[in-house]
Amino acid sequence: MAERLAAEETSSTGAEPHPLQIETNGINVIGDAERKGRPRSLFWPWFAANVSVLGLSYGSFVLGFGISFWQAILVGLVGIIVSFLLCGFIAVAGKRGSAPTMVLGRAAFGVRGNKLPSVISWVLTVGWETVLTILATLATATVFTRLGVGGGTGTEVVALIVVAALTVIGGVMGFDLIMRMQSVITIVTGVLTVVFIALVADKIHWHTVAAIPSGSPEKVIGALVFVMTGFGLGWVNAAADYSRYLPRRSSGRGVIGWTTFGSSVAPVVLLVFGLLLAGSSSSLSAAIGANPIGALTSLLPTWFLVPFAIVAVLGLVGGSVLDIYSSGLALLTAGLPAPRFVAALIDGTVMIAGTIYVVFFASNFVGQFEGFLTTLGVPIAAWAGIMLADIALRRRDYAEPELYNPKGRYGNVRPLPIALIVVATALGWGLVTNTAASWLTWQGYLLGPFGLGGKAGAWAFANLGVLLALVLGFVVTLAFERPAVRAQESAPIPQPA
Repeated sequence: MAERLAAEETSSTGAEPHPLQIETNGINVIGDAERKGRPRSLFWPWFAANVSVLGLSYGSFVLGFGISFWQAILVGLVGIIVSFLLCGFIAVAGKRGSAPTMVLGRAAFGVRGNKLPSVISWVLTVGWETVLTILATLATATVFTRLGVGGGTGTEVVALIVVAALTVIGGVMGFDLIMRMQSVITIVTGVLTVVFIALVADKIHWHTVAAIPSGSPEKVIGALVFVMTGFGLGWVNAAADYSRYLPRRSSGRGVIGWTTFGSSVAPVVLLVFGLLLAGSSSSLSAAIGANPIGALTSLLPTWFLVPFAIVAVLGLVGGSVLDIYSSGLALLTAGLPAPRFVAALIDGTVMIAGTIYVVFFASNFVGQFEGFLTTLGVPIAAWAGIMLADIALRRRDYAEPELYNPKGRYGNVRPLPIALIVVATALGWGLVTNTAASWLTWQGYLLGPFGLGGKAGAWAFANLGVLLALVLGFVVTLAFERPAVRAQESAPIPQPA
C-alpha cells in the first residue's frame, strides 16, 4: 500500500506552493516544476539547525573526557567539519535523485531491504527532536526561575507546550514553511548569540584554561567520536531531504560546500567559546551536566535573560523542526501507509511523551544523552559508510521510478549491505561503553577479547565502535558492490505500459 501511494505521488502537480499550506509531497520524487533555489539556499536550514547554544555546552562535554583545551580545539574542528562534510556528500544524492535521503538508500539496500536502516533513522531523528525539546523546556524554566516570575512544574509545562507546538507545526506544514522559519531563526539567533558572547566574555580566565592538563590519545579519540556523533553523524540520514528540491543542474560542489559551511560555522564558534567558559569554571562545567543550557543563565545579567531564552528556544526549535520533518519521511520510507503530515504528528506525539518522561521523572540527563548518541551512532555510522561508498560508485543519476518498485533494478532485498550494517553494528557496540546509563552496561563486550583492556581499560571510552562501523561500511561496500552498481546503471529503462 505504501509503495503504491508513493509511486502515485511521483508525478507532481506543479502547483505553486505556499508556506502556509500543508506540503503534499511525501517520499515521492520532486517534479522539475517544483525544483527551485540555488545551493547557497541550503545555508539557511543547516545554519539554523546548528546555531543552538547547546554548542556552548559541548565545551563542558568535550573537556569531560579529560583532555586539554588545545586538544579539545583540534577535536572540535576535525569532528565538526569532517562529520558535516559527510552530510554534504550525501546531500548531493538528493539533487541527483530528487527523493528523501532514506528513499535514495533503497538503491543500496533494496526497496524493501531498506526498511531496516529507515527504522534506525526514524529512531535517531525522533530521539534528537526529543532531546532538543527537553533542553528547550529546561532552559525556559530556568530563565523564569531566575526572573522570579515562575519556574517549577507549571513553567515547564507551558514551555513544553510552546516548544512542541512550534516543532510540530513546522513539521506538519512542511518544506516551504520550514525554509521560512529557518531564515528567521538564523538571523535572530545569530545576532543574539553574538550579544551573549560579548556579555560573558569577561568570565573567561585564560590562565585557568591553559593549565588544563593534556589527555591520552585514547581520550582524544573518545572526544573526537563524541563530537562527530553529536554533530554531523546526527544529520547524515537527513542530509538529502532539503537538497532534493534543488534543480538538477545545481552544482554538486556548491551543494557540498554550502551544506558543510552552513552546518559547521556556528558549532565551531560556539564550541570554542564553550571550551573557554567551561575551562574557566569547574562549577559551571558541572552544572551543565544537569541542565546543559539553563546553567549558562548564571553568567548573564537579568535584563538579557528573556533574549537568552528566545535564542535558546529558537536555536533548539531550528534543529527539532528539521528532525521532525526528516523523521516523518523516514517513517513513511519504513512503510507507514499515511500522508506525510500524519507521520509528523505521530513523531510529535512520541517526542512529547519522551520529553515528559525526562523532564518530570528522569535524572542524569548528560549520561543518558551520551549513551543515546554512542548507541545509535554505531548503526547510523555503518549506514553512512555504506551510503557514502554507494554514492561514490555511481556515475549516473538514479532511475527514480524504480526506487519504488521492488521488481526494478534496485531489487527487493540486497543481502550484503543489510548483513554489513548488522555485523558492523554488532562489532561497534562491542567497542563502546557508557557507565552513566545503566541500560547500556552490556556494551563493550569486545574490548577484552580484542586486547583493549576491557571495560575498565584505557580504550573503554574511546568509542572506537563508531569509527569501526563507519570505516567497515565504507570499505566493504567500495570493495564488493561495484559490479552490482554497474549492473544497476546499465539496466535498460522500462518502457511505459
